Amino acid sequence: MDNAIYATLSRQSGLMNEMRTVANNIANANTTGFRREGVIFAEHLAALNRRGDHYGDTLSMAHARGRLTDLRQGVLTQTNGNLDLAIEGEGFFMVETPDGPRLTRAGSFLPSPEGELMTADGHRLMDEGQAPIILPTGANAIAIGADGTMSANGLPFGRIGIFAAPDMAGMTHQGGTAFAFEGNPEPVENPNVRQGFLEESNVDPVFEITRMIEVQRAYELGQSFLDREDQRIRAAITAMTRQ
Repeated sequence: MDNAIYATLSRQSGLMNEMRTVANNIANANTTGFRREGVIFAEHLAALNRRGDHYGDTLSMAHARGRLTDLRQGVLTQTNGNLDLAIEGEGFFMVETPDGPRLTRAGSFLPSPEGELMTADGHRLMDEGQAPIILPTGANAIAIGADGTMSANGLPFGRIGIFAAPDMAGMTHQGGTAFAFEGNPEPVENPNVRQGFLEESNVDPVFEITRMIEVQRAYELGQSFLDREDQRIRAAITAMTRQ
């Protein structure tokens, strides 16, 4: 296969990955706590004529499998729900999932029948010691301070854990609003928890739609090039077979 086709196919594959990412961003534009993602393009060099320890000429191709998560703050929307929480500034909530602890900025919680604070997916919210938070029996008025301290009927009973990822680059989006992480997250000093608020997605729909159009046009341009290359190769083969 012609080298130009190899290079164009790698570019087309990267653009397809970016299109999927942009489409996912648009689909989650109204998802509480969602963080938009982008695709990282890098150059991949392939040896064309390796001779011993010498590689000689190389073919440059696009490599677009990495993803970059945008961790910028989303807009806080007031809901007045006692168990709706938002973090203003640095930090993440920690929830317990079947695959291990995960970090999230989605702060819509509800009590389970056993009194544990959980997400809508059934993942338990962790306190500052990474243990499940259990509401006191008969608790009515739940108040949550800016530092995450929880009180029921005026009496404190626990503190919500607000954690910082040990390595932002090592965070992996696990679908939805949860992030896997490497290492041990540390508690955030002086967190700012807002009770009765939720953080919206940080996706800008107008930007994402504009980007989708740009990616689509770039893909169509690459497809047009591949079609012309295919016609050129077919014409060359036809000409050679007639001789």
